[in-house]
Amino acid sequence: MTGPDDVLLVHGGTPLEGEIRVRGAKNLVPKAMVAALLGHGPSRLRNVPDIRDVRVVRGLLQLHGVTVRPGDEPGELVLDPTYVESANVADIDAHAGSSRIPILLCGPLLHRLGHAFIPGLGGCDIGGRPIDFHFEVLRQFGATIEKREGGQYLEAPQRLRGCKIRLPYPSVGATEQVLLTAVLAEGVTELSNAAVEPEIEDLICVLQKMGAIIAMDTDRTIRITGVDKLGGYNHRALSDRLEAASWASAALATKGNIYVRGAQQRSMVAFLNTYRKVGGAFEIDDEGIRFWHPGGSLNAIALETDVAPGFQTDWQQPLVVALTQAAGLSIVHETVYESRLGFTSALNQMGAHIQLYRECLGGSACRFGQRNFLHSAVVSGPTKLQGSDMVVPDLRGGFSYLIAALAAEGTSRVHGIDLINRGYENFMQKLKDLGANVELPGGGTTA
Repeated sequence: MTGPDDVLLVHGGTPLEGEIRVRGAKNLVPKAMVAALLGHGPSRLRNVPDIRDVRVVRGLLQLHGVTVRPGDEPGELVLDPTYVESANVADIDAHAGSSRIPILLCGPLLHRLGHAFIPGLGGCDIGGRPIDFHFEVLRQFGATIEKREGGQYLEAPQRLRGCKIRLPYPSVGATEQVLLTAVLAEGVTELSNAAVEPEIEDLICVLQKMGAIIAMDTDRTIRITGVDKLGGYNHRALSDRLEAASWASAALATKGNIYVRGAQQRSMVAFLNTYRKVGGAFEIDDEGIRFWHPGGSLNAIALETDVAPGFQTDWQQPLVVALTQAAGLSIVHETVYESRLGFTSALNQMGAHIQLYRECLGGSACRFGQRNFLHSAVVSGPTKLQGSDMVVPDLRGGFSYLIAALAAEGTSRVHGIDLINRGYENFMQKLKDLGANVELPGGGTTA
């Protein structure tokens, strides 16, 4: 059951207009915090957002003896791993289900302590993201793994050793696991079919600042030459391109005009191309990007998600809301997560016309083709959306529901909004800054 502070009343029909700021990427900052465990000496991480995933990792690091304190400027953290120690299993277990980040502590803890305990993992329910491959990778480095009550216990009887690994799919999490483990392993690690998202490149920059030797080839191969010791880092995290795109889609769906301070063109090229094809307008300057609906009809498009440098799966859900207002039939082929289109049922209840299919409606390679998942959609528009009751299914789907409620006529009740705090910093205040008519039934806050 959700409490009154976990329900948001949204009175729709008002264009979002104004300015908001995005800070460091949710998909980089917690991983850079984990990387600090590898160093002998403090690290400084800047542009850190105040989101739940950051608080979870901060708690996990502190359980293991890492000192984490605010820095000199807003959004700065100083992480000192000088006195890394084993944590109480019950304390670690208290974080089980809160985040999937704990799996990435394995390599650093094996290097620092020789052992690690990882509790059961949570995260958004958007499709299979098996952790077995993480453990298989760690075994290849020389770790032993024993299943215990509440999680997995790992040991490194001797120094971990570099190895050759080929990913069956360019998984971001598996690539991060290899990077965080290989930098202090003995010898050379060669990772083929690696993920090359901007956040991966930024994590490599963090590790290089610490003293790591990492080379990226153009064929998705990353070579890491292990070193004996790493120091701290001083790094400003790249901005969150996924949050920026969410606000861009909100501007389009509500016929609004939003300046996203901190948005960066280089990491959003694929999104910006698609945004322009749909009929959205944008203007880029040195401080951010302005997104707006230029008037007239939006265009239906054919869209396929893909790993970087393609159209990111996290951009898909918010943009689908805008596509309900486009003239004609839009086709969306989700190739990364098999359950990511489930959120469309709530949009249909609001008046959208979205039909899901098990077939691959597109030519891009699909992670789960022929496996009977509803992973393609045909969106018929434009349709008028009406306010409705809805329950947030996952992070991006939840924000998409907010966009739909803001674009709809009438009032919506959005349940489970606390989940949105995982990846959207201070989103309630940002909504109000943009003129959204939203309220908490009990008058509380969502912090």
